[in-house]
Amino acid sequence: MAILGQIRSKPWLLMGIIALALLAFLVNPESIEKVFGKNPDVLGKVNGEKVTREEFNDQLFVLQEQAKQQGQPQNGLEEQAWQLLVQSKLIKQQFEKMGFEMTDDLFWSQIQYDQMFAQDQTFRDEKGNFKTVEFKKMIEGLQNTQPQQYNFWLKSKKAIEYRIMARQVFANISTGLTTGKKEAEELMKERDQLADIDFVKVDYASFLAKNKIKVTTEDLKNYIDQHPVMFKTEPSRNLGVVFFPAKPSAADDAAALKEINRLYTGTESGENFSNAASDSLFVLANSDVPFNNQYVNAKQVPQALQGKIETAAIGQAFGPYKEQDLYVVSKLLDKKKASDSVTSSHILISYKGAERSSATRTKEAAKKIADSLLAGIKANPAKFGEDLKLSDEPNAVERKGSVGWTTSQSQFAPEYLDFLRKNEVGNIGLTETSFGYHIIKVDDKKLGYKIAHLVKTVKPSEATENTIDKNSRRFIQQVEGKSFNDFVNISKKGNYQYTNAAQTKRFDGQIQGLGTDKDAEILTWAFDKKREKGDTELFTVEGTGDKIVVYLNGKQEKGLADPESVRSQIETIVQNKLAAKKIAEKIGKASNLDAVAKMFATTKQSAQVNLLQPSVAGAMEPKVAGAAFGIQKGKVSNPIEGGTGVYVLVKKSETVNKQAGDLKQFTESITQRNAGMFGQAWMKSLQDNADIDDYRIEIWDKLGSQQQ
Repeated sequence: MAILGQIRSKPWLLMGIIALALLAFLVNPESIEKVFGKNPDVLGKVNGEKVTREEFNDQLFVLQEQAKQQGQPQNGLEEQAWQLLVQSKLIKQQFEKMGFEMTDDLFWSQIQYDQMFAQDQTFRDEKGNFKTVEFKKMIEGLQNTQPQQYNFWLKSKKAIEYRIMARQVFANISTGLTTGKKEAEELMKERDQLADIDFVKVDYASFLAKNKIKVTTEDLKNYIDQHPVMFKTEPSRNLGVVFFPAKPSAADDAAALKEINRLYTGTESGENFSNAASDSLFVLANSDVPFNNQYVNAKQVPQALQGKIETAAIGQAFGPYKEQDLYVVSKLLDKKKASDSVTSSHILISYKGAERSSATRTKEAAKKIADSLLAGIKANPAKFGEDLKLSDEPNAVERKGSVGWTTSQSQFAPEYLDFLRKNEVGNIGLTETSFGYHIIKVDDKKLGYKIAHLVKTVKPSEATENTIDKNSRRFIQQVEGKSFNDFVNISKKGNYQYTNAAQTKRFDGQIQGLGTDKDAEILTWAFDKKREKGDTELFTVEGTGDKIVVYLNGKQEKGLADPESVRSQIETIVQNKLAAKKIAEKIGKASNLDAVAKMFATTKQSAQVNLLQPSVAGAMEPKVAGAAFGIQKGKVSNPIEGGTGVYVLVKKSETVNKQAGDLKQFTESITQRNAGMFGQAWMKSLQDNADIDDYRIEIWDKLGSQQQ
């Protein structure tokens, strides 16, 4: 307080402190962290190397663009972006440790092997060679003509560089993977050796059906402590979630059906959908979905109309029928050869600076060539096929210039689609797009149908929404202050939709078993530092009215996993181990197999086992196979804890079944197998042993939201 008093009484001192702090930042940027905590522009470190917010945003942007192109959700990719960045940093560090450097020459020589281009024939010639020079020119053109696309390229280029580094590192390390002669000889011996055994198996499932064993939290913890590497984990939360969907009741459904029948056959004014003077205006005034004036092909009509629309008369109506949560009456207004499903061919004359262009001609020269070709083709349409050899479109001759069937939703230049819409079959003309000048021939159009759809949505009424709200609020009152078991039992008793998202991470994006627009807000709530185990909260999903009640059942910080968060994964394993201990204690020192079989009301069996393929009566049991080769002939083994039961065995004999193939072939196959498994295992080892600092949760909490 004394210092604050001094500052208040001496404003010049305050200015001096600010100036000193600014100077410190100029001298040493790390001072930001010392004064204010974590630098919000540094999201973490990998072996001391910073992971910046800009890098993270670039990686996230690339993933979101890829998801967009593939029609996948673009949210919930934050954790994937982080993991890719961490792995990329680790690869880069190994790349540089080996003395490599990412040069322009290396980049351009390796880009053709990257996953973005390996299967793409756009930039390959007739022999399959990658047209590097043309590709570089196209990128240069983007910088001037398509800055947004060029920016995307720069972000993608960084990801490509990391993948090139990974290939270089893996290739060099894999070269050193060999199989020694002694190792190969021992593995061949294990492959060919067979042991004939008699055994008794006490099956875990059968034993547990008669002997109930409860797995406690302490039992789970003991198993985790024995296998710490398997259960290293990042911060997570164990959430109980009950979902109250705002779905319509049977009464709501009946009300929607009644309303659409009223609109279809009779209204107070006398006008209805069956006799409307203007179908489009009637739909506009009464339908929940606006009128669509476009023609669609037979495959694009609703399922209820497929197979019927082709033979329907103009003015014929169908319905009401139900499509998901909609009641629909459809009326056929017209049918004709339509522009929404067209096949066409084109000759592209590009120019320097056009999108994806490697051409060197000017725009004016390209226009002159295109005009000349069009005039010749219009005079003699057969010349279209001859002039395809002049097209700048890759493989134009082989494809006869065809672009296949397109619709208004196709990812094509809008000017190209506009030409198809305005021209009839057989028409040939010229249009310009960002790619250059196109001489387009309309090859065919499918029969299209114009249909008016009168639609009524089946949605929850106010009474239904009030009931859902009442149920969710009553439920949260019932569980407040109660145990997690009470939360589960009350939800099941109420027949509510319950799920346990046991290992939810801060940046998962979506919560397991939920997947709503409210998930991000729930994650923020769950990871709030003030949140305690047993806290509950009610959330409302905007737009749908769905209600979500969340119970915080556990807080997992970085370290070993909380036992209850992994119960579903390891409870059966731990229960089997507890059963194995009881079975082994009961068996004790067995004198013969018959006595063991009698003790557990089971039978003695026979099998032939092998170390490399340790199958015993249909179950893979490596410990049993190992014991079979480690015990003396005729001797009864100690109880063996297997994967599916406890075994006691007697070895009758050993034989050798020499398989085809010499030592050299076998050695090569083992080396190849090891090389195939190496990459993923090596990457995991790098990550497990790396010093990775993740500041994201701390930074996000300070900022109050995910400001990216």
